[in-house]
Amino acid sequence: MGLMTFLRNRAGYILIGAIGFAIVAFLVGDAINVGKPFWAESQKVVGTIDGEEISIDQFGPKVDQSLAQFKQQYGGSGNAQMQAMAVDNVWQGEVAGILLGKEYSRLGLTISGDELFDLLQGKNPSPLIVQYFGNPQTGEVNRAEVLNSLKQQDKNPQLKQQWDLLQSEIEKQALQKKYANLISNSVYVTTLEANDEYQNRNKLASFKYAVVDYASVPDATVKLTESDYSDYYNENKKRFENPTETRSFEYVAFSVNPTKADSAAVKSQVEKLAADFRTAQNDSLFAAVNSDVKVPYTYMSKGKLDPAVDSVVFNLPAGSFYGPKFSGNSYKIVKVIDTRFSPDSVKASHILIDPSKLGGVDRANKLADSLRTLVQNGVSFASLAQQYSVDGSKDKGGDLGTFSRGQMVAPFEEAAFNGKPGDLKVVTSQFGVHLIKIEKQVGSSKVAKLAYIEKGLVSSNKTRDAAYKKANSFLNEVEKGDFAEVAKKNGLTVGVADKVTPTQGFAPGLDNPRQLIRDAYAADKGDVLKEVYQMDNAYVVARVTDVKPKGILSLDAVKKEIEPMVRNAVKAKMLTEKVNKALEGASKIEQVAQKLGKTVAPVENIVFANPIIPGAAQENKLVGTVFGSQPGKLSKAVDGVQGVYVFSVDGFSNPAPLANTYKQKEMMMQASAQRSLGAAFQALQDKSEIKDNRVKFY
Repeated sequence: MGLMTFLRNRAGYILIGAIGFAIVAFLVGDAINVGKPFWAESQKVVGTIDGEEISIDQFGPKVDQSLAQFKQQYGGSGNAQMQAMAVDNVWQGEVAGILLGKEYSRLGLTISGDELFDLLQGKNPSPLIVQYFGNPQTGEVNRAEVLNSLKQQDKNPQLKQQWDLLQSEIEKQALQKKYANLISNSVYVTTLEANDEYQNRNKLASFKYAVVDYASVPDATVKLTESDYSDYYNENKKRFENPTETRSFEYVAFSVNPTKADSAAVKSQVEKLAADFRTAQNDSLFAAVNSDVKVPYTYMSKGKLDPAVDSVVFNLPAGSFYGPKFSGNSYKIVKVIDTRFSPDSVKASHILIDPSKLGGVDRANKLADSLRTLVQNGVSFASLAQQYSVDGSKDKGGDLGTFSRGQMVAPFEEAAFNGKPGDLKVVTSQFGVHLIKIEKQVGSSKVAKLAYIEKGLVSSNKTRDAAYKKANSFLNEVEKGDFAEVAKKNGLTVGVADKVTPTQGFAPGLDNPRQLIRDAYAADKGDVLKEVYQMDNAYVVARVTDVKPKGILSLDAVKKEIEPMVRNAVKAKMLTEKVNKALEGASKIEQVAQKLGKTVAPVENIVFANPIIPGAAQENKLVGTVFGSQPGKLSKAVDGVQGVYVFSVDGFSNPAPLANTYKQKEMMMQASAQRSLGAAFQALQDKSEIKDNRVKFY
């Protein structure tokens, strides 16, 4: 595939990019433009990054492009979660583009003309040049092809635009690499650090312990005071930093799933449809008009349909009728029009002719016939493709590579798979007139041409209307009363969505919650949202239960959440006193365990870097204390995650001396450099003022 075709298919990735590879770091104009009130402009601001405004006029098209790429990559028509991914992808690209761009400028990082020349056509080509112009097997770049494409820019404005885009991305990636090298070269690991890391991962400890579990103290016997809460909060304040504002809400969903009456009605409709389908004169047209799911009227291989249908129809002869078959919440009806054995894949080249440039399809077909004759008389197909084709593949002599069924438009596919190697075929598609050369056909398997109808089991208007009326009635009632009490009185289940972020595309139990989330962010804590929200399978009424701002959360905001930890902290004090009493006069771990009514558990071969106690939990404090203790000595009480421990170290097994300090340091520096690059970008964000208004638009 040529550069133009490749860039056309991947334009979304290049426009959006990943963090650190954002294509465009654009400057937003003044907030107040001549003839426009400032408030009209501010309504278009998706966010502000270090003083630079991001307009919805520029942000929106990038989101659309990103969403289109996700649809192509993952399939489907797109959902709320996919939309949220696209929005976040573009936003992260904008943040990276602006902040990293300013950092490059501050540090004086640039790409010189000589460096750019080398990246485009020199001995050290950019990975993108290797990707577009390199041999897939050897990785070698075809520099002649690069130069030829560069020369064609003056004659082809579209190609010039794409080269400008590609060059911009190459420069961005080169700057990113320089910045990454700058960060990684600032990282150093000392010999002492290398030896410590080696010891932490290879020194083994064996010890015995006894534990008094927190669960042994009934919760009801522990009375928590405000001082208990504040002490725990102040000691662990950094744990309560909220990276972004969140909302929590409770909701009641009123199902619109099909009733028994709906199911019976759909079944009756499908049975009548099947009877008409049996006698239909035009199978493909009848299927296209009546099916909820459009399946191309062309030969397809086994494995493309619902397994319950696929396993049957490919064993039926031509002329067979199958269905209605209910599977996966829909009815399937299939007519087997034809079956045959066909290649699994085809390697082909083509010349695409644009009829609009020649005065119509007839003239385009005549040119294609003339070109076919020239090829049959020995003229190079590749040279004719470079001269006459309007497709990007012309840069590779029209080579389309190897493709399987379903990758090409129907007329093209039929010609490529139904011919034989060496054939020259002329076909017309929505893209123009093609002269196809079949280079090679691989494999052989059974394919079938099917007329396919699928009808989903859906709710009737009566069912949906009844659910909406119930939801609306509930909304009116909760506006005047307690949400949970009203739900309980009506026998309804209350769902909870906790800590929902502004751009989140999902919420527990809700399949399409974006509008609900947006409205929740425009409401206050305790507000019942004024709308009945329509999901794919329910109507929903919701109330905002909590608002957590960005930053360190207050004690009141986390009080309920930290209650179990605070209770364990109080229990730890109680149990520590108990363990300390048991330690009095004891010289062995067995004596302490006996006083506590506990058993001694032996543990072997624990490493500092992996503080997991088998059958217990990850006990960082306990294992850290073990490695700081002397063998044979009875420890003091240690409050851990599961309870309060007492232990005695049996001994340590030291590893052999570090044989290759340099290799250990190099490995640690690589890991540290990777972490440092992410940490540097996070530091840039932390020190910048970033206002995120995406929830107002998406």
